[in-house]
Amino acid sequence: MLETSRVFTLIRTALTCVALAMVFTASSRGQTNEPPEDPGFLRLFQEIERLAEGASGKVGVAVKHIETGRQLILNGEERFPMASTYKVPIAVQLLTRVDRGEITLQDMIELAPEDLHPGSGTLTNLLDDPGVILSVQNLMELMLLISDNSATDLVLHTAGGAEAVNARMAQLDIDGLSLDRPTSLLIADYLGVRDVPDDGRIGIDDFRELADSVSDSTREVAAEAFAADLRDTSTPVAMAELLEALWNGEALSEHSTELLLDALQRVETGVGRIRGVLPPRTKVGHKTGTIGKTTNDVGYIYLPDEAGHVITVVFVKDSELEVPEREQVIAQIARAVYDYFLFNP
Repeated sequence: MLETSRVFTLIRTALTCVALAMVFTASSRGQTNEPPEDPGFLRLFQEIERLAEGASGKVGVAVKHIETGRQLILNGEERFPMASTYKVPIAVQLLTRVDRGEITLQDMIELAPEDLHPGSGTLTNLLDDPGVILSVQNLMELMLLISDNSATDLVLHTAGGAEAVNARMAQLDIDGLSLDRPTSLLIADYLGVRDVPDDGRIGIDDFRELADSVSDSTREVAAEAFAADLRDTSTPVAMAELLEALWNGEALSEHSTELLLDALQRVETGVGRIRGVLPPRTKVGHKTGTIGKTTNDVGYIYLPDEAGHVITVVFVKDSELEVPEREQVIAQIARAVYDYFLFNP
């Protein structure tokens, strides 16, 4: 039998753990910037606040240790432009249609000249001639792995459009995330380009011609308006909730969940962001996004030694710094999160 003092010690320890768990999960939507009471977790919160100041803009953070439910939120209800991180909810809706049997990943889609758009990716640079046919899965992986915008707009159309994506988010009880435009229209609005068709389908040469006619002053006004636009934005909390629903198997079937999580682990962009200063060979599944004064990275950090997994969302907006400097802020925040949860699993 255990000694009485030992029993009391175990009881006190258990009660302390319960109390700390309540503190860690107390960062609700109504208390997004309220510091946690636990000293160690408070230091992490203060460190993230300090690092965020280095962005010379607004930083939103949502962090959650999946296995224990401990979470930390900074500016969690602030809306941030998603940029290419909005490709995660697009992928979720696409795979929802696959799970429902409405489409298959093997369905083939022919690319027309008006399907090749500006921005990230490789399709526009490599495929000058019409008649190229790619599978839905090929397009989804191009959208995620290299953030190809032409592939994204084809995937968005196949997924049912922006309304279908938003409807799926509502079904998952995710509030604070809105997808409104294909990438061609999003980029056009940022650059001040007008007369793009409502469906966003415009050939790259026609788009460039319209873009070349935009004056510098018009472009500056458009960029300012874009920064204040609530379309295609998300709160850090909403994006984290989507990532949690995906991880827990609430968003997709087991097969589709594994497929998407695997793709996020193979993303090639943003090596200087969440992954930037983590120890070598640390496993990360994520999706990046960049446009104008916005630089983002969202995903999962896989901790070693069975320490668990951490949902990590870092949004940066309104920053006057160059992109590599913003990336350093994201990387340092991710490292602080990694260190805390590794040593406090």
